[in-house]
Amino acid sequence: MNQDVLNDIAPKGLSQVEAKARLSEEGANELPASSQRNIQIIALEVLREPMLLLLVVAGAIYLLLGDVSDALMLLGFVFVVIGITIYQEYKTERVLEALRDLTSPRALVLRDGIEQRIAGREVVRGDILILAEGDRVPADAALISCNDFAADESLLTGESVAVRKVAKEDAGELQPPGGDDLPFVYSGTLVVQGRGTARVLTTGTHTEIGKIGKALQEQPTETTPLQKEIGKLVRTLAIIGVLLSLLLLVIYGLTRGDWLNGFLSGITLAMSILPEEYPVVLTIFMAMGAWRISRHRVLPRRVHTVEALGSATVLCVDKTGTLTQNRMTVQQLVVAEASFTVGTTASLSESFHELVEFGILSSETEPFDPMEKAIHILGTQYLTDTEHLHSDWILAHEYSLSPELLALSHVWKARDSDEYVVAAKGAPEAIGDLCHMDKKQLANLAEQVNSLAKQGMRVLGVARANHRGNKWPDIQHDFDFEFLGLIGLADPVRPTVMPALKECTAAGIRVVMITGDYPATATAIAEQIGLSTGSGGVISGAELSRMDEATLRERIRHSNIFARMVPEQKLRLVNALKANGEVVAMTGDGVNDAPALKAAHIGIAMGAHGTDVAREAAALVLLDDDFASIGGCPEFCVNGIHCY
Repeated sequence: MNQDVLNDIAPKGLSQVEAKARLSEEGANELPASSQRNIQIIALEVLREPMLLLLVVAGAIYLLLGDVSDALMLLGFVFVVIGITIYQEYKTERVLEALRDLTSPRALVLRDGIEQRIAGREVVRGDILILAEGDRVPADAALISCNDFAADESLLTGESVAVRKVAKEDAGELQPPGGDDLPFVYSGTLVVQGRGTARVLTTGTHTEIGKIGKALQEQPTETTPLQKEIGKLVRTLAIIGVLLSLLLLVIYGLTRGDWLNGFLSGITLAMSILPEEYPVVLTIFMAMGAWRISRHRVLPRRVHTVEALGSATVLCVDKTGTLTQNRMTVQQLVVAEASFTVGTTASLSESFHELVEFGILSSETEPFDPMEKAIHILGTQYLTDTEHLHSDWILAHEYSLSPELLALSHVWKARDSDEYVVAAKGAPEAIGDLCHMDKKQLANLAEQVNSLAKQGMRVLGVARANHRGNKWPDIQHDFDFEFLGLIGLADPVRPTVMPALKECTAAGIRVVMITGDYPATATAIAEQIGLSTGSGGVISGAELSRMDEATLRERIRHSNIFARMVPEQKLRLVNALKANGEVVAMTGDGVNDAPALKAAHIGIAMGAHGTDVAREAAALVLLDDDFASIGGCPEFCVNGIHCY
């Protein structure tokens, strides 16, 4: 980004004149509209199919020969096929429209020193955005000030938890999303905690989500193996038919001198070679297959993809929202040496009540953050009708989380007490520091944290303190904190995933996980579902970016887990598998999955919780978000045998 972006903004923001000039010069903050496919365009696309061209040619020849009944029958089949295809494919090419919906929220900006609410498409480079919990970010920007700021970037990165943000006034060069403590926020992502101001760095097609839109626009829809084989067959038959017809014409003309009858005999021979029933039979079979899998709550959006299901050799799966439920839940509570697994039939013992109580007190009363929501849900589940829920307490003071101390504290005042109660939560090592733990205690804490982290959990420490008087200490360290325990949170695996993976393996289909999340998290999820990492181990996005195509094609044969992948790398992996001769199925639910979904032979999107972009890019949609629908689908058969 040019340095002038950093220098030409006054503290009061852009003026209306500057904003209008930039809007005129650089264009609106939106993605270009995709071309609409009307009935005429779909019909022309259908007629370009080699087998349907065969029907049209055959019908035209019958008309030339005067056989009107056969001609009308064949041309009637053409209209039937077009009708079926239009029914299946109408209203399916709106990928960029879905992206535009995500990237054009209303925006609160500072213009001429005054806060103004404007349409997202009117945001320009250099605008000062005012962001708060629940806001959708309208453009890629750098935070210049913030307080307890966190954003959900899962639609871009696949990370299952929100990421912390820090302010940096001189941040100018935009970096890719992913990970904590970056000063950048990205178009289409959601603010789940805190408040801040940010300077817009890029808009429209130059944003991270805009790059995905461009990739989708440039990515052609993948043809199925059967379509390719049919194309070869039709070309071969056409060449053979033309050569034999010409040969018969020449022989007939030279031997009998009757060139007209020779021409007609050549056409008759060509007609006998052309298998005009193939297009009709294939279309009917595809429609039957689409109908059958629709009964399993799987919506086929492109009929030809049904054919590829039984031929799939590799199934690429996204982790967040596909293998997992894309919602944080509390899975483990640890107090001293005791632990409790949430979801078991056992009731929560009294020794864990205080940990949950202060986990709630250290969270927002109406949280946006997925982890804080999960802690509140846990409290409702286990602490209702106890004295540990305090809806009548008053929040008196707050201490924010900072890069120097990854912990925050809330000071509460009970209505019937003069004493204040302080609740703190944060990174376990930060909470241990607040509690002034010695080396032995910190080592024991680290061991407990590592044990939970290996299971793919995000771990929070919780502490409490008491305070008298209305003068608040300057820093959290001045409170006398007592360590209460650890809360382990994770995005739970869908219960149907493990059986479905076993069915895929039994069918000879290799399963590969491609995720934007961290390698440790991906490995933990793989262990839970029984997915082998392969002899090549886990490959990260940084490692993949250093590989050339030949190296990637070789490495991808031996590795089943790819972590910290950006959308371009997911697309590259799918293309590498295709280059290796694999028939690739790809599942996903986020915007970051869309280019790979469109490039795969079989793109499979989640229907209930998936983004519009993923659904529009995919060929199949799982209406119930049930991964088992893939393994249980009758057309996903062993050894590529179709079961129509």
